[in-house]
Amino acid sequence: MTIDTIPLPQLTRQDFMSDQTVRWCPGCGDYAILATVQKVLPELGIPRENIVFISGIGCSSRFPYYMNTYGIHSIHGRAPTLATGLAIANPDLSIWVITGDGDGLSIGGNHLLHALRRNVNLNIILFNNRIYGLTKGQYSPTSRVGAKTKSSPMGTIEHPINPIGLALAAEASFVARSIDAHTQHLGEVLLQAANHVGSSFVEVYQNCVIFNPNEWVGLDDRRTRDDNILYLEHGKPMVFGKNHDRGIRLNGFTPEVVDLSDGVTETDLVIHDAESTELGYILSNMEYPTPMGVFRRMTDRPTYTDGLMGQIAEAQTKRGVGNLDELYRAADLWTVVPKEQDEPIESHISGRMADELDDEYVDRLAFGEEPAATTDLQERLAEETVEALAAHAPVEVDVHTSLAKAIRQMNTHNIGCVMVTDENDHLIGIFTERDVVMRVAGLADDLAAATVGQYMTPDPVAVRADLPIAHALHLMSLYGFRHLPLVDDDNRPTGIISFRDVVRHLHGVVKGTPAD
Repeated sequence: MTIDTIPLPQLTRQDFMSDQTVRWCPGCGDYAILATVQKVLPELGIPRENIVFISGIGCSSRFPYYMNTYGIHSIHGRAPTLATGLAIANPDLSIWVITGDGDGLSIGGNHLLHALRRNVNLNIILFNNRIYGLTKGQYSPTSRVGAKTKSSPMGTIEHPINPIGLALAAEASFVARSIDAHTQHLGEVLLQAANHVGSSFVEVYQNCVIFNPNEWVGLDDRRTRDDNILYLEHGKPMVFGKNHDRGIRLNGFTPEVVDLSDGVTETDLVIHDAESTELGYILSNMEYPTPMGVFRRMTDRPTYTDGLMGQIAEAQTKRGVGNLDELYRAADLWTVVPKEQDEPIESHISGRMADELDDEYVDRLAFGEEPAATTDLQERLAEETVEALAAHAPVEVDVHTSLAKAIRQMNTHNIGCVMVTDENDHLIGIFTERDVVMRVAGLADDLAAATVGQYMTPDPVAVRADLPIAHALHLMSLYGFRHLPLVDDDNRPTGIISFRDVVRHLHGVVKGTPAD
């Protein structure tokens, strides 16, 4: 038995659950979508290291943190762009793009459209709650006309985007829809999308319990959904209703609801054809009943990666494997002579490979014969000591001080941090405004009960007053600090300095003056 024939271990949903605490609003539909995806992935038989989740910005975009796979939390609307590059670089990956109606259809609309039309081998799940949730309730590109939100108090006047219609217009080779509250149907649709070769687009009606809780009434309740949803099945007549007693018939190009009685039978109904683009457009505009399932599936289109790799192989057959250095030198070149340099440096460039560059060559290109001299400002920072900055007096607390009191001390003294000392007055920690934002906000339920010792940064970096200002700036830059505590030789606090103090000192501003 070779390595290639060793069977992979059977994965379960738990294998795809990360160690991160899932943080969405209680009752949010994102929980159901996350659980369904984690349940579907083991059925694909793909190793976790070959699965990647890429998101943009929004509530849904926390998804990669909660998946025990590779993941990228990218920038607003650009997830399809990163996913396209990854699909080209490694065609063996199963790549999932997680986006929302705001992230994917507003700033990311252009990127979404082109990823679909190129037929990049991606699975794109668009969470549609018809609202901006993360930014607290503004109307989104899919909000209904008249929707009253924080950014449209009189009702939005914009016509909404139809995500299914947009995907069909972009010639996506797989277009489907499901809903968060029907996890069985959602799982079936996602499984079909994952097995499709090419771009798959799945719109998921998702509930925002805070800012748009009533958007999918009639569809999200198992008691009423079958009377309001048309489940699309390729090759089968369009029958719906809890009792399967209604169907869809075409009146010209307009779908109409009919009762299966009084001479109307299933043979009079529309037969769903997932390979028909025209039928997909008609269904994409239906509101009642709401179509769910696969609108279109095209299996005869090559993927973007296949086409690109085919062109590369053809070019290599005709012209051989490329050489980057030769390509670079095939273009027009200019010889750059440094100032006050009499001898051209062309001899240093011609025929020189990257791994042959030496220090002398780099220095001559960058500086000429001699490196640039240090500036007056650099010399001043190296010569003057921290003592010249007139440090603030330290505000001290101990590890048992409540968060409420420590924050009150910072506000009272208008300073960004307090120093934590032990019984011998030795510095053992620092508690800053950044700690309040990153460690306390949303985690500490009672500021009066929680103590500084639970949230402080222990053993902080500190400096003495006799060290150069340049050294303090180096530490601020190295660790990303805005404040630095000053200590004496016994590690007892003597003051606190900030980057602002350095700027004031260099400009000759005295603390407490109007210019301060």
